[in-house]
Amino acid sequence: MKITPHPPKTHIDNDETCLFKNEFKDIAPIKQDKIPPQRFSSKQKSGLKQKNNDLAEIKQAAAAFEFSDGFEGHFDIEQPLKYVKPDTDSHEVKRLRRGDYPPDLILDLHGLNKEQAKHELAALIHAAQKQHVYCVSIMHGKGTYALKKAIPNWLTQHPAVMGFHQAPKEWGGKAALLVLIELPLHQGKF
Repeated sequence: MKITPHPPKTHIDNDETCLFKNEFKDIAPIKQDKIPPQRFSSKQKSGLKQKNNDLAEIKQAAAAFEFSDGFEGHFDIEQPLKYVKPDTDSHEVKRLRRGDYPPDLILDLHGLNKEQAKHELAALIHAAQKQHVYCVSIMHGKGTYALKKAIPNWLTQHPAVMGFHQAPKEWGGKAALLVLIELPLHQGKF
């Protein structure tokens, strides 16, 4: 291995160094006045993960609306499934039937049990209000008709649901509902 010495400094290198120093002569070094981030041991990290999980559960609980299984609404089985909140214009639900409102959020409940579906439904309504989404789609499927029968009863209980209608074929037909969500008047925390 051959070691080669650095070439001697030339007059040009010295000029560039002087120019550089001249440009930055008024600059003072920055003092570290910030607190460095705390490093956690593995025991502390697991505690943080637990706190994050607890926080996620609290957020989910805050988003959850308690639906009652004891309430059962009357829906005409001869007609497509629909509901209009008493103080809502029925024309809006007709627009749902025609497919004038495409859903911005879609919730697929296939494979969920009733309790899971309740939590997902409450979270969907909360998310729709938070994101200012007017129309959502809920895919309940046909299956055993357990969710198809329960979801309309739950939706009529929620104060933010203005109405719903069986979805047109392009949005799921008899296996889905289109729901109108009442948006808050002002943007704020929920």
